[in-house]
Amino acid sequence: MTDSTHILDINASFRGGGRSVEYLDEINKASIVMLAETGIVPRDVAQRIAKGIAEVIDNERAGKEGFKPRESADYLDYEPRLIKVAGQEASRLHTGRSRQDLASTIARMNLRDGLLRVIEALIKARESLLKRAEEHVETIIPAYTHGVQAQPTTFAHYLLAFESALARATERLQETYARVNQCPLGAAALATSSFALDRNRLAELLGFDGLVENAYDANHLAPIDSALETAAAYSSIAVQTGMFAQDIHAQYAEPVPWFMLATGALTGTSSIMPQKRNPAALEQLRAQASILLAELQTMTWVSHNNRTGMFDYRMYDPVPAGRALQVIQLFTQVVDALVVNKDRALEEVRADYSTTTEIADALLQKAEVPFRTGHHFASKLTDYGRGKGMKLHEIPFAEVMRIYEEQAKEKLQLTEQEFREVISAGYMVFGRKGLGGPQAEEMIRMFTNVRAKASINLTWLGKLAGVLKRSQITREKIFLAVSGEP
Repeated sequence: MTDSTHILDINASFRGGGRSVEYLDEINKASIVMLAETGIVPRDVAQRIAKGIAEVIDNERAGKEGFKPRESADYLDYEPRLIKVAGQEASRLHTGRSRQDLASTIARMNLRDGLLRVIEALIKARESLLKRAEEHVETIIPAYTHGVQAQPTTFAHYLLAFESALARATERLQETYARVNQCPLGAAALATSSFALDRNRLAELLGFDGLVENAYDANHLAPIDSALETAAAYSSIAVQTGMFAQDIHAQYAEPVPWFMLATGALTGTSSIMPQKRNPAALEQLRAQASILLAELQTMTWVSHNNRTGMFDYRMYDPVPAGRALQVIQLFTQVVDALVVNKDRALEEVRADYSTTTEIADALLQKAEVPFRTGHHFASKLTDYGRGKGMKLHEIPFAEVMRIYEEQAKEKLQLTEQEFREVISAGYMVFGRKGLGGPQAEEMIRMFTNVRAKASINLTWLGKLAGVLKRSQITREKIFLAVSGEP
C-alpha cells in the first residue's frame, strides 16, 4: 500500500464541529464575484462590498473592538457587521439569496470536508492493517463462528478481512462525496428569484462538481438524503471497528490470551489490583464506535415524519465527522499495538477440534468416501475425544480406526501418518485451494490487489483535495481583483 503523506490536517476543521462561519465567508466571496461578473451589482458597489467582506474577516481575526469572532453562520448575524463597515448598500450581497440556500450550501461544504478527512483516515487504517498482515502470513490463529472456535486461519487472513471491509467503506464514502459535492446556492428559498444568478459560476467558485438543479429539492429534500447517506456510510465503519474491538477484547478474559495490546498508553493498571492490565483502548474503541452509531441516527429521527421546509433537519453541520475520525484513529492505534503470541494461538487451535473439518475433505479426496460419511465420522470422533478429555491429536490411532469402522462399516483409508497430517493446523490452513483463502500465495496475491486499490483511493483523495485547494486559490484571486486589491 502506498505510504500516504498527510494531505489534510485532520484536526484543523473541527473547532466547534465544522467550519460553518468560515464557509459563510467563502460563500460571500463567491457571491460578490458572481454578482459583479453578471452585472447584477455594479462594479463600484461590488468593490466596496468585497472590501467590506475582507475587513469584517480581518477585524474578527484580530479581535478588533466590536468584532469578536462569530460563533454563528446565520447570515442575519453577519449582515450587520458587513453594513457597519461597508454601509447599507452592502445588503446587496444577499441579492437572490436566502438563508435557506446558504444553510444548504454550508451543510454540503461541511459534509464534503468531513468525507475527505474520514477517507484519508480510512486509508491510513488500511495501511496499518496491511502492514500487520504482511508480518503474519504464517501466524496460525483460531477463528470463530457463533462465538465458538470454528476453523484455524492466519492472522494475516483475519486482518485482511477488515481491510476489505474498510476498503468498501472507502468506496461508499467516495460515491457519497460525488452526490454531496453538488451546489444548492442560488436556489434562494425554494424557487430561485427574479435575479438571473449564475448558479454554475457559484458552484465553480466554491469547488462543487455541479448543481442540485431543482431549487425546491436543493433546500428541502437533497439536504436530507445527502446527510442520511453520509451517516449510513459512517455507520458501517462504526459497526466494523466495534466488531474488531469485541474480537480482541474477548481474549482478555483468558488467563493466557493469544491477542494482547502492547503495554503503555493503550492499557491501564487497576487502581487496586496490581496484576490487572485493563484493555482501555479496546473498551474506548467499542464505546466510541457505539456512541458514533447512536449520534448518526440523529438525521434519521429529525427528518422522519417531517414536512418539507421545516427547520428540524436543516443543520449547518448535519453529520459531524469528528467522532468518526476519533474512532478510526483509535482503531489504527490498536492495530499498530497488537501483539500476537504465535505459540499460544497455535496451542488454542490444538486444544479444540476445529481441524476435524479437514478429515471429511481428505477422505473424499484420497479415498472417495462420501462427504457426509466423513462428516459423521469426524463428529463421532469429536464426541469421543471430548468425552475422554483428550485433544484431537491425543486420541490413539487405534480408537480412530475403531470409530471409523463402526460408523462407515469399512476400514479407514488413511494411514496414521496421513491422519496426523490431515488434522494438523498447518495442513489445513496452508493447504487451502480456494480463491481468497489464507494460503501464502493467495495472501500475497491479495496484498498486491490491496496496494493497488489503496493507491487508486489515495490518488482520488489527492485529486479532490487539489480541486478544492485550486478553487480556493482562484476564488481568493478573483475576489481580491473585485475588491480592487493588488
